[in-house]
Amino acid sequence: MRLESNLGTTVIEQDVKHTPRNNWHQWLIGRPLQTADAPHQTIGKTVGLAVFASDALSSTAYATQEIMMILAIAGSGTLGYVFPISIVIVLLMAIVTISYQQTIHAYPGGGGAYIVARDNLGELPAQTAGAALLTDYILTVAVSISAGIAQITSAFPNLYPFRVEIAVAMVFMIMLVNLRGVKESGIAFAIPTYFFVISMVLTVGVGFFRFLTGSLGTVVNPPAFSVEGAVGMVTPFLLLHAFASGTAALTGIEAISNGITAFKEPRSKNAGITLVWMSGILGTLFLGISFLSGKIASVPSEAETIISQLARTVYGGEGFLYLALIAGTAVILIMAANTAFADFPRLGALHAGDGFLPRQLTFRGSRLVYSRGIVALAVIASLLIVAFQASVTRLIPLYAIGVFLSFTLSQAGMARRWWKSGHLKPDEQIVEPGSIVKYDKNWKVKLIINGLGMVSTFIVMIVFAVTKFMDGAWIIIVLVPILVTIFFTIHHHYKSLAKNLSLDNYNTPMRVSHNRVVLLIAGVHRGTLVALAYARSLSADVTAVHVSIDPLESQKVVDKWNAYGEGTRLVVLDSPYRLFIEPLMAFIEALLKNRQPTEVLTIVVPQFVTPHWWENLLHNQTALMLRFALLFKQGLVILEVPYNV
Repeated sequence: MRLESNLGTTVIEQDVKHTPRNNWHQWLIGRPLQTADAPHQTIGKTVGLAVFASDALSSTAYATQEIMMILAIAGSGTLGYVFPISIVIVLLMAIVTISYQQTIHAYPGGGGAYIVARDNLGELPAQTAGAALLTDYILTVAVSISAGIAQITSAFPNLYPFRVEIAVAMVFMIMLVNLRGVKESGIAFAIPTYFFVISMVLTVGVGFFRFLTGSLGTVVNPPAFSVEGAVGMVTPFLLLHAFASGTAALTGIEAISNGITAFKEPRSKNAGITLVWMSGILGTLFLGISFLSGKIASVPSEAETIISQLARTVYGGEGFLYLALIAGTAVILIMAANTAFADFPRLGALHAGDGFLPRQLTFRGSRLVYSRGIVALAVIASLLIVAFQASVTRLIPLYAIGVFLSFTLSQAGMARRWWKSGHLKPDEQIVEPGSIVKYDKNWKVKLIINGLGMVSTFIVMIVFAVTKFMDGAWIIIVLVPILVTIFFTIHHHYKSLAKNLSLDNYNTPMRVSHNRVVLLIAGVHRGTLVALAYARSLSADVTAVHVSIDPLESQKVVDKWNAYGEGTRLVVLDSPYRLFIEPLMAFIEALLKNRQPTEVLTIVVPQFVTPHWWENLLHNQTALMLRFALLFKQGLVILEVPYNV
């Protein structure tokens, strides 16, 4: 304990010795961590790859298939375009990766597109980027979990009718793991992530070996090939549509830039290296799968995934290695949701800290993670899975447009930053909320890199919006502006509240000259008398009020009050229509109308408390109803006086 004096005010600082008790909550997510433990919860590059790259790496399991699904509309002969389209997507991936490398080193505090847009483009672009990313993270969970369940049902068709229930169960399992903390969730997910990478590298490697030796062959017993609304010809629109579907492979690349603070020092260096690892693995596997899928004549189908067909062909059946790859793919797809669970709460906390989302999202839970954001993500994603019946093909059109919007805004913000840097003198700097802008001699090169990234991702976003509009992309195009409007509405509320609560120019604090107390009574019992004693301690001006619904019962109340009310006046409000709240409100409003400027009206409500929570359900929640009814009345103080029975 320490005492300090500041302008005559005594300040007492006291250490709290309380430690949380052991309960089911600790058993489920682990013992609470102290705030001082936060630096020890950071992760290195190896675990960071598992936490932040699982989303991007998992897209290799469905990106090729989504390209084929679109090309199949023109017939099986068009599937030869899969590999060329994949090459273009990988080139775009390289541009985005280089661009985000610059973002990571320029903004070591993390925040990605949101912080970059806020500091360089303004609040509206920042909230647009944030809304797009938050939406994309929700879809990441829904798509990755659904894709993982699709892998499982490919190997075990009997589980297909239960895919929605299994998917929702997986969402909440990952939620629980993430509630245990970033470090623990990263370690838990590292093994399955690397198992998938090794299994996929082995499959692609064996596939190339068999292709080069002429022993690869084609898919045995491929699933039925049928396409609704086949057009029978290749059009530029069809190729762009397929390209847009394949760009789902790029989702997740921005995740590392949003979560830099989760890495050990030097954070930017570790995050940058992890980004290069991720992009290298992702590009290699994506190209390998696309190439081999064409050589084995695989068929796009909801019944059996491309990965399953590739593994069956490469390994010559459904043996151990096939099952290992399917298990690894299913797990990585499910684990991909972990990237969203790592980033969505952080981004939500940034929005909330700036006053654009509820402040509750800024509070860390017992394990030093943003627990409320994690739970919110799980609930919303589960509702989406149920609504779309865990169908990857139905969810994909909603996916990726948001992330490409955030890509574009992020690169535009970075280009603006380099322009500002280039117009500073060597000894000048600009201090911004997210970073410090200094003169950079290489600003022109960096401006060109980010400018190229901006143009590329903007073109992809437009292509995606046009080609996928009727498939469901319109939902995101409409949803993002709605979310931005909600963000600014919340922000307006917080600004208005801060203005009303501000102590600036506040020199006339309210002086209370009189306190009129109204004691509400339904009956006369021990709890009533305790409340009466408390009311009399507040003021000598106490009035008891009783609403009369039954004349006989009201007479009993009057008789008891005469015996136990200690001379306090009692007002009985007759209510012929058996209303309770309305007569009280009319009585109180009449008092408020006639009160003096320095007079306070205090409402005292007796409330007896039962030993068990469920016993409260057996009683009228009068105090609760009154609290809601009276809460918005000015010049009113509401007090509940509990009496434990």
